[in-house]
Amino acid sequence: MTVSPNRAGAAGAISVGVAFAITELVAGLTDRVPSAIAAVGGVVIDWSPRFVKEFAIAVFGTADKGALAIGTVIVGLVIGWFLGRATPRRPWLPVSAFGLFAALGIIAALGEPLINPLLTVLTILLAAASGVAVLRILLNDEEAPTDALAADPQRRQFIAKAAGLGTVAAVAGLGGRQLIIARSEEVRQSVALPVAELTVAAPPPEAQFGSIPDLTPIVVPNDQFYRIDTALVVPRPDPESWRLKITGMVDREVQLSLDELMQRPLYEQYVTISCVSNEVGGDLVGNAKWTGARLVDLLDEAGVQAGAEQLVGRSVDGWTAGFPVELAYDGRDPLLAIGMNGEPLPPRHGFPARLIVPGLYGYVSATKWIEEIELTTWDGFDGYWIPRGWAKEAPVKTQSRIDHPRNGQTVAEDPLILAGVAWAPTRGIDKVEVQFDDGEWIECRLSAPLSDKAWVQWKVEIPAPPGAHQARVRATDGTGYTQTATRSRPAPDGATGHHTINFEVA
Repeated sequence: MTVSPNRAGAAGAISVGVAFAITELVAGLTDRVPSAIAAVGGVVIDWSPRFVKEFAIAVFGTADKGALAIGTVIVGLVIGWFLGRATPRRPWLPVSAFGLFAALGIIAALGEPLINPLLTVLTILLAAASGVAVLRILLNDEEAPTDALAADPQRRQFIAKAAGLGTVAAVAGLGGRQLIIARSEEVRQSVALPVAELTVAAPPPEAQFGSIPDLTPIVVPNDQFYRIDTALVVPRPDPESWRLKITGMVDREVQLSLDELMQRPLYEQYVTISCVSNEVGGDLVGNAKWTGARLVDLLDEAGVQAGAEQLVGRSVDGWTAGFPVELAYDGRDPLLAIGMNGEPLPPRHGFPARLIVPGLYGYVSATKWIEEIELTTWDGFDGYWIPRGWAKEAPVKTQSRIDHPRNGQTVAEDPLILAGVAWAPTRGIDKVEVQFDDGEWIECRLSAPLSDKAWVQWKVEIPAPPGAHQARVRATDGTGYTQTATRSRPAPDGATGHHTINFEVA
């Protein structure tokens, strides 16, 4: 058949879009079928080398998953475009190509948690068959008329069919994605957070400085808290059937339902957590009030055996992290958290439960959507990111950041206010200093600490003439250690250096 190459390419892209949309819609209608976009994207994340992860976070920050999802769709549509262009010359190609897509999609999807394998396979086969059907509908077997007047109605008919099918695909795909998000939040809202046995007071006035533009709040609201993980679509464990298991080198295996966990003594703590990928001055760090059961109580109930050196957290989506058992008992008091800032954990932050281990970067400790804690030897297991080149031991480094002014900003202040946050969980912050235009280091005023596990705000007022200026900041923690000026990248165990900004005073 004779078909315009551009028309054939558009038909191929639309056919792939329809296939994507069907899997998204079914994933939104039932929590037992995964999003194909998420499944394929998850494989990409799992197999990406370390530098790719660093690049994605550096460029996209907390929007990295959205960027990956959009990128997956774009790549699929581009492949569909070339598939469509090749189809008129190779009529057998659509069945072969969509068959291959289906096989790859099934392999990726069957690795997702909490799914119904049969329903998942049937959905992907339906999506692939629909893609083939749509391509054949748009590229029918009729010869394209050579007469221009006769061709014009055919062109309009193609545009109408393509626009209609493209619109249906877009609505179904976006609607399915919104259903996925809404379902996660609906399940979480069915759970009420119990009152903790040991509570912490709301931050007093002296714990935070007010009326300073861009200064990060001492407690970051849930919807503003950073999110870094490998889940392209947030896992949706059923709180009714969810269980936490403590296994491995223990005297007795423990299994707890969410109801049983909520009936235990619960504790509140202000804890600052950070991603190891946080660049100097970055925002992949936040402080929240966490509510949960003390991890040591759970471990004591299971009975940690001699020789158990590593505690491994396993997520429902297969992600793992491990840290030394001794750190659970050194006074940092980690939590199996079920609440965040007075609410049940938001789905994106680990509902129904996650680990919060003060003083350790998240990639070795902060298992979200946790379903198992395993006790094992230090050499017996490596967490998800260790084979990918990150350090196995990862204490959070002492860090500080300038929030005001922003880098490149022009301010009109007299005197100039410099302000920001500093953190060294489990060690606390003893002092923060700024250097203005290569002058002497100036000590700053600190907010009253909520705990030695939480960050503090800092500020200083200095005279600054109009013009271009530079400022840098450093912190000294409770052990007397002062941040090094040596700059290093996040890999393999966290960035170092002084956050430095350039700005102008009007």
